[in-house]
Amino acid sequence: MPFTRVLVANRGEIAVRIIHACQTLGLETVLAVSEADRDSLPARMADRTVCIGPSAATQSYLDPRIIVTAALGTGAEALHPGYGFLAESAELAELCAAHGITFVGPQPDHIRRMGNKLEARTLARLHGVPILPGSEKVHSWEEAAKIAERIGLPVMMKAAAGGGGRGMKVVTAPGDMQRMFTAASAEARSAFGDGTLYLERFIPNARHIEVQVLGDRFGNVIQLGERDCSLQRRHQKVVEEAPAPAITETLREEIHQAAVTLAGKIAYESAGTIEFIVDQDAKTFYFLEMNTRIQVEHPVTETITGIDLVQEQFRIAAGERLSFSQAEVNFTGHAIECRITAELPHEGFRPNPGRITAWNPPVAPHIRLDTHCYAGYVVPIFYDSLLAKLIVYGADRGQAVARMRDALAHFEVGGIGTTLPFLHFVMGHEDFAAGRVNTRLVEELIAQMPNGVGATE
Repeated sequence: MPFTRVLVANRGEIAVRIIHACQTLGLETVLAVSEADRDSLPARMADRTVCIGPSAATQSYLDPRIIVTAALGTGAEALHPGYGFLAESAELAELCAAHGITFVGPQPDHIRRMGNKLEARTLARLHGVPILPGSEKVHSWEEAAKIAERIGLPVMMKAAAGGGGRGMKVVTAPGDMQRMFTAASAEARSAFGDGTLYLERFIPNARHIEVQVLGDRFGNVIQLGERDCSLQRRHQKVVEEAPAPAITETLREEIHQAAVTLAGKIAYESAGTIEFIVDQDAKTFYFLEMNTRIQVEHPVTETITGIDLVQEQFRIAAGERLSFSQAEVNFTGHAIECRITAELPHEGFRPNPGRITAWNPPVAPHIRLDTHCYAGYVVPIFYDSLLAKLIVYGADRGQAVARMRDALAHFEVGGIGTTLPFLHFVMGHEDFAAGRVNTRLVEELIAQMPNGVGATE
């Protein structure tokens, strides 16, 4: 490879994941850490660590100039941003290019164009990928009300400049339009520095299905199958699985082709995910957005394909061609991922940081655990509450569900409250077991949750 030293510009389990990939490829790692992460597991694993600032993310992980300065100061020739933080920052990618640092991700233009949800919708429509009925930029709640009258309620207000559930509000009644518009715009402005909104028709009985793509600089684009990410709480994914259950093979192939078409038309490079909404009643699908980075849920794709997506990111960034064709991608079995967080389900999923006094995860050949936690680790208050991603493989979905439920039951965490009991409840619910899922199911299961689920010991 044209680089030998990599700055890992992230924290937590994704930093551990990137370091493992670098070790396999024989690359030296430098980990950028805030003051809160000096003694973290990835800091112990990396060949070298460099402190980039205070615990507050805005003064460390979220400052592109600090990150690039850390890379230059440590002689790192490449930089992997992971997910979250600056992973979809065109500014960071441009700064890397300006200073001769290889950015392990897509080109800045791809990040910028697909990161703007309105432009991404336009590109999808231009290339024949179906999009939800909706609007361009909406300037006022009065304008939003007129658009909603045209496309029909309910509608979803969405932030044009961001994602991750921020700046998203569902409007079901005309009288709620002004209040929801004001709240969504304020949330978008706070999260992304841009309060611009647009509207899309809201699909009540929807599935969230996304396609993993890889592209190289030679114009080769392939898909590595789809993931079902319908189980969400407040637009944040909770459980993911691959392949998606309960869809026809015809619909599956159409979604795959739409993803490859869009990625190919923009000459996309690196790993990316194209997300779709499936209207289960109408048996149709629509483009939602493209995430120009590695996804939190990438392990389920790796599990059923045997392809290491992070290593592929490095190879593509190094200028190599994709090492396999679409015909050489094989899918085997079924994989499910549960995101385990430091939250108290019985208290409205209130974050519960603190010291982990016991950490005893299940171990078996069909289990993979991506984590940065251990007994004695103090979960900081400054960042996302994700503790681990538990991934379980089965020969089919039924076996994967049963194995996941068993694995969750045997996962012991002491000292803090976690979502383990709630996830176990979800896995045992008849609707999930039967594949009767949609984007509202988790909220419905929360309402059915037995008293005391997720309470601290």
